[in-house]
Amino acid sequence: MLRTLARRSTVAAAAAVVAVQSDKLPIYSAPTPEIVLVDTPSKLERQIGNARRAVTTRYLEAHARVQGVVSRWIGVEEAVEKRVKSLVAPDEPVTPGILYVGVATLTGSIFARNRGLFTRGLLPPTLLVLSLNHFLPKTAHNISAYCGELEDRYFPTLAEKHEIANQHTAMTWERLKDAGRGAREGITNGVGTALERAEVATGLKLKETMGWSRGVAIAVEERTKEAAHIVEEKTEAAVEAVKETAAAAVKAVEQKTHAATTKTAQTTEKEPGVADKKADEPKRPT
Repeated sequence: MLRTLARRSTVAAAAAVVAVQSDKLPIYSAPTPEIVLVDTPSKLERQIGNARRAVTTRYLEAHARVQGVVSRWIGVEEAVEKRVKSLVAPDEPVTPGILYVGVATLTGSIFARNRGLFTRGLLPPTLLVLSLNHFLPKTAHNISAYCGELEDRYFPTLAEKHEIANQHTAMTWERLKDAGRGAREGITNGVGTALERAEVATGLKLKETMGWSRGVAIAVEERTKEAAHIVEEKTEAAVEAVKETAAAAVKAVEQKTHAATTKTAQTTEKEPGVADKKADEPKRPT
């Protein structure tokens, strides 16, 4: 009990001393407290900042879109340039030929200006295609192949119909050529027969006068040369085939002979006693 009272009195005395010391002025001056300024924007400033950030975002998005369009356009230009370079034949001069093609196309437009609508629409592209095939045949072939490739890729049904139409057109053209050739030969034979009859009736040498015999002789000579050339080619091919066959036969015979010789040598090595016995046998008198 006494100890508890003593402790309490000691604590009270210490508290009194601390209270007396806190009432006294400090020896050193107290430090100046830091002043923190808090930037609190106004409502107008916040709205201006939001508007500026929105405008900046929209500008960056528009700039990115424009750059994307420019990049795609540059890619299209490069693809077109590459395709044009692949279509133009490197061993074919373009400078005079393309000018002639343009002149022919413009000439078609000039000729068809007073014609009907169908003629005005058909004549310029027709002259364009014909002049392009005449002055730039390799380039025209490349363009035609590229158009056929596009047609096969994107319009396969139309490509099939186009191919069928081309085959029918080629067959019709061949028939017309054969018919024209036959008609020409018939007319030539008819004229020749008529001249022969006229020569018999009048006694005049009409064929020699008209140069007919010379033309016939030249034609016969050309046909003879062509036939001789064809015969020579076939003869050379036959000779080459015979040479190859003979060489193959000789090689086969050599292989068989070598195999037989090898087999005989092996048999002789395996049976030496039989060979010696046959050698020792006396020859029978005949």
